[in-house]
Amino acid sequence: MKANEIVLCALFAALMAVGANVSPFLTIGGVPVTLQLLFAIMAGGLLGSRLGAWSMTAYMFIGLAGAPVFAQFKGGPASLLSPTFGFIISFIFVAYAVGKCLEHNSQKVNYIYAGLLTLLINYGIGTNFMYAAFKWWADAPEGFSYTVAWAWMAAYLPLDSIVIIISLATLPKLRAALKQRNIKTA
Repeated sequence: MKANEIVLCALFAALMAVGANVSPFLTIGGVPVTLQLLFAIMAGGLLGSRLGAWSMTAYMFIGLAGAPVFAQFKGGPASLLSPTFGFIISFIFVAYAVGKCLEHNSQKVNYIYAGLLTLLINYGIGTNFMYAAFKWWADAPEGFSYTVAWAWMAAYLPLDSIVIIISLATLPKLRAALKQRNIKTA
């Protein structure tokens, strides 16, 4: 990796840490509300699939190393056992998928694909990990089932959809502004 690529990856890892703790005490059903999805999309859209995924991977390992960069200022290896850790894993794949969708052709239809993939990846990995964690090692609430896990996520769907739409609507303008300043994007 080149020095400027390392700096960009570090920048988006730092932005994820800030986005994770913008609203440290706002939770719905035990899941904190954050801006991490926005920054994962931006990382993929601005850095491309490879660097976007690397920046999200760096963020994950910084948190696992003990820095309090995860939501609610948490961090450390015990985070692997958190029911919400699957969402952190999903951000790596979200950044990669968004980057892949936009790298070769930034037509409007590719932004729609990127948005749909973001939702599928984030909810698919995150919700399935959460379900497994609650069933296998975390204390599952009474009556918890696979259907209940997905029903919990329905509360987040409107907010996440708005974040995805805003992120993807902003990306073309950001990419154009960076290109105008001769700053290379994906």
